[in-house]
Amino acid sequence: MEQKYIDYMLDVLERMLAIKSPSGYTKEITGFLCSELQASGYQPNTLRKGGVNVNLGGNGSPIMLFGHVDTLGGVVASIKSNGGLMLTNIGGLNPNNTETEQVTVITRDGREYEGTLQVANASIHVNPKINDPRDFKANIEVLLDEFVTSAKEVEELGIQNGDFIALNPRFTVTKKGYIKSRFLDDKASSAVLLTLAKYYADEKLIPNRNVWLSFTMFEEIGHGGAAGIPDCIEDVISVDMGCVGTGLKCTERMVSICPKDSGGVYHYALTNELIAAAKKAKADYALDVYPMYGSDVEVTLRAGFDVRHGLIGPGVYASHGYERTHIDGLVNTFKLLHAYLT
Repeated sequence: MEQKYIDYMLDVLERMLAIKSPSGYTKEITGFLCSELQASGYQPNTLRKGGVNVNLGGNGSPIMLFGHVDTLGGVVASIKSNGGLMLTNIGGLNPNNTETEQVTVITRDGREYEGTLQVANASIHVNPKINDPRDFKANIEVLLDEFVTSAKEVEELGIQNGDFIALNPRFTVTKKGYIKSRFLDDKASSAVLLTLAKYYADEKLIPNRNVWLSFTMFEEIGHGGAAGIPDCIEDVISVDMGCVGTGLKCTERMVSICPKDSGGVYHYALTNELIAAAKKAKADYALDVYPMYGSDVEVTLRAGFDVRHGLIGPGVYASHGYERTHIDGLVNTFKLLHAYLT
């Protein structure tokens, strides 16, 4: 893989991560995806629910690759009498690894306010219960960086129940090539798919399948892959994150191929084809069963589509927290896909 495409992949990943896109608040990233694909000469279209589809061309049986760009987050559940904001989580946001994170509160009319997720009464010098278990319903709140001391003063800012709360991703790339950020699930693989599209356009390559990309907007809350699949599609592959953890072979430098997760088994023949493609590309890969995981393409099957389905992705450590992957993991994912499609 040429360095210019690796550079693009990292650049587009950083730009996507900078866009606030908790599930349900994805208009800006929808526009970003369309602009990026149009810049490579494609004609993307948007779904009513906010997803972006694009046909990359190619000959042979149609296949759709899913990436999702919605993220975990929260919304304001209530405003406390002292001006703190209680939140309810979007998706699997974990209170234990969000404390002290910088956030942005986005009002219905588009105003934005900075704040911090903190345990209530956060000073150890005044709070005897400072080490109680963290719970969004009990003691984790947003401390606004505003001169407010009451619910009335917060409401005067235009903040109300249901306003979105987006967390700072804190993107960085280390000297050793590790990529650290929130929301690598699944903006990392979405960056791989955008790079694949740019690569085919720039190199004027024609895939051996009719390739479609679908960037979904509701994966984190369970219905991203339920709509927007053209009738011609025969195979669907979720290009999401590979799991890294105890009992699994995958590392952040590998691409993971998943034969089964908590939603059930993936298509036997398609999974074998993905393994063969990884070997063909000499991609460093692992074959792992994920104990607690669900993907867009499982939703596609439950929605009634008659397709084969598979799941791959770069290894990501600390999923749904401050995550870590590696440039090599993204490159190996690209290599597998390119070998499979050309």
